[in-house]
Formats: sequence, C-alpha cells, structure tokens
Amino acid sequence: MLVSMAHMGDGDELERAFAGSSVQYVFKILCVIPLFPIEIIFEYLYRLTKLMLPSSVGEGESWEGPVKKMVSPLVNKIIIANKQLIDDISAGTVESCSSEGIYPVTCLEGEETYESCNSGLNGTSIGVIACDEDGGNCPLFFQDGASKDDDMVSGWVCMVLGLTILIVCLLGLVAVLRKMLAGASTQIIYKATNINPYLAMIIGCGITILVQSSSITTSTLVPLAGVGVLSLENMYPLVLGADVGTTFTALMAALVSSKVESLQIALVHLFFNITGILMWYPIPFMRNIPLRTATLIGKITRQWRGFPPVFILTMFFIVPLLLLSISSCFEQGSVGFTALGSFIVFLIVAGVAYFAMWWYFRDGKHKCASCIEHRQRRAAAIKALADDMDYLKVDTEWCKNEIGRIKDYTGDHQHGSTSRIEEGRPVVTTASSSARIVDDGTINDDVDRVSVFESCRSASWKDVLYSGAGSIKSGL
Repeated sequence: MLVSMAHMGDGDELERAFAGSSVQYVFKILCVIPLFPIEIIFEYLYRLTKLMLPSSVGEGESWEGPVKKMVSPLVNKIIIANKQLIDDISAGTVESCSSEGIYPVTCLEGEETYESCNSGLNGTSIGVIACDEDGGNCPLFFQDGASKDDDMVSGWVCMVLGLTILIVCLLGLVAVLRKMLAGASTQIIYKATNINPYLAMIIGCGITILVQSSSITTSTLVPLAGVGVLSLENMYPLVLGADVGTTFTALMAALVSSKVESLQIALVHLFFNITGILMWYPIPFMRNIPLRTATLIGKITRQWRGFPPVFILTMFFIVPLLLLSISSCFEQGSVGFTALGSFIVFLIVAGVAYFAMWWYFRDGKHKCASCIEHRQRRAAAIKALADDMDYLKVDTEWCKNEIGRIKDYTGDHQHGSTSRIEEGRPVVTTASSSARIVDDGTINDDVDRVSVFESCRSASWKDVLYSGAGSIKSGL
C-alpha cells in the first residue's frame, strides 16, 4: 500500500494501484473472519498440522534465504538482535529486559568482542543488541556499559533508518518499472500475465520462494496494476501464489530447528493460506467478493486522494492498538478491567451499528460522498486560484479593449460615416474604408473599421460583442 502511494499524482493510476495493493489485505481479512472462530471452536489447523508432525526434527544451523545471505554482512555491522534473550523472554525463562543481570551491558576489560561480551560467558551480561558470533565483532550500535534506554534508542534509530531505506527503495522500484513499461513492453507484459490463473499461482509462489519475500513480489505487481498493464483479475492469483510461497521460508527454517513446535507453526501458516485460497478462489461467486471489495477501496481514492494514508494509519495502527487494549483489559483478571473492556466493546458495537444504520438508511452514503466531493472541489479551486486570477486579468483586459473599440466605432460614425441598404443588408461606409455585416452579425475580415452603432440596427449587441470577443481571443 505504501508503494501504491507513489501514484498519488495521477487519479487513474492511484485507483488501480491502491485497489491492487488492497487485494492481499482483503484476502487475509476474509480468511481470518471464518477461520478464527473455526479454530477457536474446532482447533482445525492445530489438529490438521498435529497429524503431520514427526516425533522429532534434526538439529542444524539456522537456514537463511539468498537475500538474507547477501545483506547480512552489512546489517551485522550495524545492529544484531540478541535472539536468545528474545526466546528466553517469550518462554518465560527471563521475565523482561528489566530483569536483574541483563543490564547494564558489561564486557571483560572493556573489549567489545563476541568472546568478551557474550551473555553468560565469564560472568558478563548482554542486552537486546548482541555481537557477531561468526566474525567475533560487535556492531556499530553495540555499547559496552549500555543501559536498557540506550539499547531502546538504538533500536528506534535503526527502525527509522530501515523504514526510510525500505520506502525509498520501493519508490525507486516504482519509478524504474514505470520507465521500463513505456512503449512496446507494455503489450508484451500484458500478454505474458494474461495466463491461466492456477498457473499464475504457481509462478507467484515460485518467484516468492526464490526472493524469500512476498512483499517484493507484491510491491513489483502494484506498479504494473497502477499503469494498467496488469488487471486486478490477473493480479489476484499471483498474489495468492505469493502468499503460499512466503510460508516456505518459515517452513525451511523450521526443518533445521530442534523444536517440533517450530515446524507446526510453520505448517499452520501454510495451511491457513491454502485453506483461504480454497474458500475464496475456485468458486467464481466467492472469488468476486475480494475483487469487488478491493475495487471499491480503489474507487474511494477517486473521490478522496487522502484516503490511502488514512486507511493505512487506521487499519494498521489504530485498530490493532484498540484490539490489543481490549484484550489486555480482559487478561488482567480484575473485575474493574473486565468491566472496562466490556464497556469499550459495547461502545464499539453500538458505534458500528449506528454507523451502518446512518450509512444505509439515513442517506449517509450520499452525504459522505457529497462532503468529500465538496472538499475535493474546494481543494482544486484553491490550487487553481493563481491560474484563474491570471486568466481573469487577461479576460478583463480584452473586454476593456473591446469596449474601447466600440467607442471608437461610434465616434467614427458620428464624424461622417454613411450607410445604405444593399441587397437587404445594411452597409456602413466611413471615410477610410467600407464594410459589410452579414445576417448572422459577423464582420468580414477585410474590413478595417465598422460602425457598431449603425450595425446594431440589424444585429443584436450580444452577437456583435461575441464576434469581437472571438477576434480578440483568436489573436491572444
């Protein structure tokens, strides 16, 4: 969805791109809605994957994809996460990062190396930032004597740097693809992607397995949809294949893990996507639901250009935080927090019900569309205000010139012009030229000066002014 915002400058491209980027999100939500209660009641995924688990899995080194192997040497020089501490906190062995013995970070003799700073080695302690076990060196953001706050600041800085680099690279990807799609390549790619949908799923899955990231695959497809090369119907199976392909990363990593639980959760991820595909793709009616929903989301951008950032902020930040807060209220084991959580749930349900009633039964849809259209028109008017003022100045100027010409023509008539009727048409003759005004009120091009005062006997002022305005505009 961030990639689709690179098309904000063009309304058509933004509509197609944001609709394409919404396909995966809509598909995931539609999968969660039926599968979550099914899993809670029947433990469908748990029981299915339990039957596939071996008694044990062999131990080995952590598996890394090709992309990670290429970028790891550079990343390890910047920051390394202490995964052992994360595992200990998740398993409950360590209560939190504030537990005794975690901070401050200490290294023997102040030497920042893996051997002298490794957690539990020779009585030293280490926080959430670790050192490189293979190279023995510590990353740039590692600090001997660091406190929890120091490591948190380092983590936030690296997260901001990572997101900035990610967004810049994705925008660059969009720019490169738009350049590449100019000319005959557009038709070639269009024909190449117009294939059997199930074959497209296999292709999307294979590409994602190779690059080990469904984000890369989807982010590449979004610009293609934005420029109109890839239709939403052809993009949908590619995205579904990418969803399946991305599960193989965790699956291959779990195969070299020493824990059966790692393999089970990887299988749950795989069969969650496969089950979702079986529900929402083979049947045409079910297939159209996510497609139409994504299309509707894209059409909203046509009425309101600011919809994509608001949608991203709401769906990926505000709603998850709200649900997390409600869950926390019920997990406290306190009557007060439980009552608070119940009250919040009641307010949310009542608010959603009222909004649905207002939207469908109180003309809320029309009111909302009118409000957005009014805001769009006002924003467009403000944006075009400078150009409109320049046009009005020019328009006023030629009006002044035309009025001046009328005065001059009238003055010429008063100083000796004569008129006569010739073939039923009034002809005005001045001292310097002759002219003819035809039936429709237009003036011949070979006339130097004409008395509008006399010609108004056979033509309306509106026609005469329109004729004069046309000549000035053509000259401009």
